Amino acid sequence: MMITSKMEQAFNSQIQKEFHSAYLYLAMSVYCETQNYSGFAHWLKVQYNEEQEHAMKMVAYLLERGGKVTLQTLEAPPVDYGSPLQVFENVLKHEQFITSSIHSLYETAVAEKDLAAQIFLQWYVTEQVEEEANATQIVEQLKMIGDKSSGILYVDKALEKRQ
Repeated sequence: MMITSKMEQAFNSQIQKEFHSAYLYLAMSVYCETQNYSGFAHWLKVQYNEEQEHAMKMVAYLLERGGKVTLQTLEAPPVDYGSPLQVFENVLKHEQFITSSIHSLYETAVAEKDLAAQIFLQWYVTEQVEEEANATQIVEQLKMIGDKSSGILYVDKALEKRQ
C-alpha cells in the first residue's frame, strides 16, 4: 500500500527537522571548537552524523513506501551559543522539540491507520528517550560544576570518548 499524501507531507516535514538538527549540531560543534572545547565539539559532531542518519532513514522509508521526498529549506543556525552549559541547554531544548515532533508524526500515523509507519516510528520514539536522557545528563553535570573551569574541562575530556 502506498503512503497517503498526509503521511508523505508529515514525513517530509520531519525529514526537514532532522536535517536542521544536523545543521544545528554542526554549528554548535564549530562554535565549541572555536572556544577550544574539543570534547564538546566531538560529541556534537557525532550528534550531527546521527541526525543525518535519522533523516536519511526517513528518506529511504518514504521512498520504499512509494512517497515523494520533497527536501525543504534549512534555516541558518545561530553562530554563538555562550557557555558549555548554554550549548547543552539548547541541545536539550531542541531534543524536546524533536520528541514532540516525532510524537505528532506518530499520532498522524495512528489517525491515518498507517500500521507500517507506526512500527517504523517506534524506533524514533525510543531513540528520543535516549537523546533527551543523554542531553539531560550533560546539562545536570554542567550545572553541578558551575563556573569551575577544571570541572568543565573534565567533562570536555570525557565527551571526547563518544563513539
